[in-house]
Amino acid sequence: MKTHMNRNLRTWSVITMLILVAILAALWATFTFWLPPSRWEHRLPPPQYIPQDLEFFYTMEAVFSTINVTLSVFLLLTYLSIYRKTRSEFTIGLTIFSLVFLLNALASNPLVIWSFGFRPLGLGPFALLPDLFTFGALAVLLYLSFKY
Repeated sequence: MKTHMNRNLRTWSVITMLILVAILAALWATFTFWLPPSRWEHRLPPPQYIPQDLEFFYTMEAVFSTINVTLSVFLLLTYLSIYRKTRSEFTIGLTIFSLVFLLNALASNPLVIWSFGFRPLGLGPFALLPDLFTFGALAVLLYLSFKY
C-alpha cells in the first residue's frame, strides 16, 4: 500500500514538474525569440525571417526539447538509483542511453542554440518532428521505469 502511494506521488510530482517546465519554456521561448540581436550578431548575415516559423514551430520545439531534457534527467536519476541497487550491466546501458538522450535534447534545444548565437530558421514543421519523436520515446521509457 505504501509503495503504491509512493509511486502515485512520484508520478504526479513528475507530471507537475513537466507541466511547470513546459510553461516556463514556452514563456522563455516566446520572449527570447523576439529579442533584437546583440551587438556581435550584426557581423553575421541576417537570417531569413519567417514569422510563422518563429511564432509556432520554434516555440513548440523549445517547449518539447526542454521537456525532453527534464525527462532525460528523471530517467538518468532513476537508472542510476536502479544501478546502485542491482549493479546490472543492462542498467549501465540504460544509463548511457538516457545520457545520450539528454545530450541530444540539449543540443537540439533552440534556446541553447540561440544562446550561442546561431539561428535555426526555415525548417518549418521539420524542426519540431524530431523532438516529438524523442518525447514519445522518453515518455515510454519513463513510464516503464516507474511501472517496474
